[in-house]
Amino acid sequence: MAFYLVTAVPDRSRMKELSARLVGDEIVAMRPFGRSLAYSLRNARLRRDGVAVWEEEDYCRPPLAQEREEVLDTYFRDLKVEPVQEGDGWEKIEDLPRLFPEFSKV
Repeated sequence: MAFYLVTAVPDRSRMKELSARLVGDEIVAMRPFGRSLAYSLRNARLRRDGVAVWEEEDYCRPPLAQEREEVLDTYFRDLKVEPVQEGDGWEKIEDLPRLFPEFSKV
């Protein structure tokens, strides 16, 4: 298992759709990665330059291959990953505003 700090440019026109999929737990139901991806996206942050950032747990080679195919490439572009220790990514971004403020209690 590996952890990554993920950065990606959100497609602003599709964020409401992604939020609805997260609210409806559609992504949680995806196997094997759904629960982890939903948690990460619900807690994703937004940098001042408009780039979304989150920590993601992953088992794939290349990183996030299944997640990209099923979800991420639909809603984001220019996705990049940086290996981190579990929790270090979240710590780095905790002061940034949420990408989805509706999940602030997650």
